[in-house]
Amino acid sequence: MATKHRCAWCEKDDLYRDYHDNEWGKPVYDDETIFEFLILETFQAGLSWYTVLAKRENFRKAFDDFDLLKVANYSEEKMATLAENAGIIRNKLKIKATVSNAQAFIKVQEEFGSFSKYIWGFVDGKPIDNQPKNLSEVKATTPISDALSKDMKKRGFKFVGSTVIYAHMQATGMVNDHVIDCFTRK
Repeated sequence: MATKHRCAWCEKDDLYRDYHDNEWGKPVYDDETIFEFLILETFQAGLSWYTVLAKRENFRKAFDDFDLLKVANYSEEKMATLAENAGIIRNKLKIKATVSNAQAFIKVQEEFGSFSKYIWGFVDGKPIDNQPKNLSEVKATTPISDALSKDMKKRGFKFVGSTVIYAHMQATGMVNDHVIDCFTRK
């Protein structure tokens, strides 16, 4: 059986390989999934993606299956409960930011018709294919992630620095940073 060539970053274990093979870099246009990744990337800020990915199901349960309207209306009591949930990352600032980000997400939906239209507008509606030869060619930020981050901050989003936003762009397929010999490109 031929060995699948993957991006080297995902070879840690099956959890990473499955995420890489089936999700990372595949274009996402529905607001529900975009919101899920925004929550997860918010919690990833300053940590490894693997840490968040390993707790993804716990996040899903804790945040009501990433239901945008529910999250936007979380009370102080609900946020305090989340801060005690050992199954997720218990950073109070990130929990609070998730609620305010949900509220900002809704405002963007109201303005643009969907969050997807807003965010994909930064790449003219289609993925940017960087075709890196190796991981050293994959950037952590770009002028587009800088602009998107700046605009989101202006709209009230928190924990959305350029590095976080670029990771979100990669996760949701706005950019394709799979190395050129990765089997997922076929």
